[in-house]
This record gives sequence, structure tokens and C-alpha cells, in this order.
Amino acid sequence: MSDASSVGVDAAGQPRSGVSRGGRPRDPALDESIIKATRRRLVLDGYSDMSLGDIAADAGVSRPTIYRRWANKLELTIDALDWGFRRQQDSYPAAPFEGMPAEEAFTEAVRRVDPCYFNPDAMVLMGNFMGETLRTPELLDHLKERAVEPRVRLVEQVLAGLQDRGEVRRDLDRHTVATLCFGAYYSAFLRGEHHRDDLAEKVVAVLWPAITA
Repeated sequence: MSDASSVGVDAAGQPRSGVSRGGRPRDPALDESIIKATRRRLVLDGYSDMSLGDIAADAGVSRPTIYRRWANKLELTIDALDWGFRRQQDSYPAAPFEGMPAEEAFTEAVRRVDPCYFNPDAMVLMGNFMGETLRTPELLDHLKERAVEPRVRLVEQVLAGLQDRGEVRRDLDRHTVATLCFGAYYSAFLRGEHHRDDLAEKVVAVLWPAITA
């Protein structure tokens, strides 16, 4: 399974072999069923309380079937996260930022920084992984590397491009603006504002007059 949409990548984000740990060919449909069951259990139970037995039951497989594919719960969880990261990337509109009007490009970048862009349960997962910082720091580290930083850097990169076009201020602190945009989604969640379909537009409406050239 070497294509970008397949299930099973190692901790460095590289595709795993299409052969199971027991030397048998991997079944992509079965792998995906296990991955989806894992993602559901992460939301319902949290990482610490999630068991491979429950995942196996939800996926309709045996525990040995899981162990032939993943060495432990952490490895399976990281693959389940990477599955979601790839699906989010695949869900983005194809239109390039370079061809968008300046404010529209910034708005689209802010929209993509939403942790729930693809997965409506992402905030629950984020909270759970932050709570695992002392017990399993690898989870939050992986989340920051594969999900948080790429999204926030996208906002910074779009702003840099708009600076080159003379659309936003040359002295703009791109890092802080991107951090504010990312934090807006957490603030809305914690304030109980769960319908955030227009949050990107609202954030841009406030920020744009201050950053435009």
C-alpha cells in the first residue's frame, strides 16, 4: 500500500509495506475498517481507556488480526491520525491561492486552520491528546508535527505571498496573526459556539482592516 491514500504509515510519515507483520498480504478494506473503529474509540473512550479488544469488536476482527498489522496501541493510533490528515488534505479545494483575490485567499487559509475542517470530533481528540502529555507525549508531538504546524504555516505562507503581492503590510507579524487565527477555533469551542461555519469570515473581517496594505 504505497499510494498516499492507503492506510499504514510509519512514525516518520512514510508508507508501510503492503505485507502484514505476519508476512501475509494486507487487505486495505480491512485495514480501513480497523482504522475507522480506532478513530471512533478515541472519541468515545480517549486514548488511555481505549482497548484493542473494543476496536477489534467494533471492526469485526480478532485481536491477532490487529497485532499482525500494528505492534501496539500507539502505533495503531498514529496510523489512525495520519489517515485523517490525508483525508483532510484530499478534501481541500483545488483552486490555488495565487489565483485568488487577497482577502479571499486569506479567508480560505483561515478556514483550513480549523481543526474540525474534516473531522467534527477533532476538538475532542485534541483535548484528549493534550491530557495525555505526561503519559504519552508522542501523541501530542505527532499531532503538532502532522496537523497543527502544517495548518498554521499555511496561513503564514499565504500572508507571505500576499506581502510579496503588496496586498498586506510588509511589517506584518505573520506568526502572531496565524496563531490568533488558529486560536479562534479553540475559543469558539470553549465558549460553546459549535456552529463555526462562518468563523473564518468573521475572523478575517476583524483582522483584514488591520493587516491590509
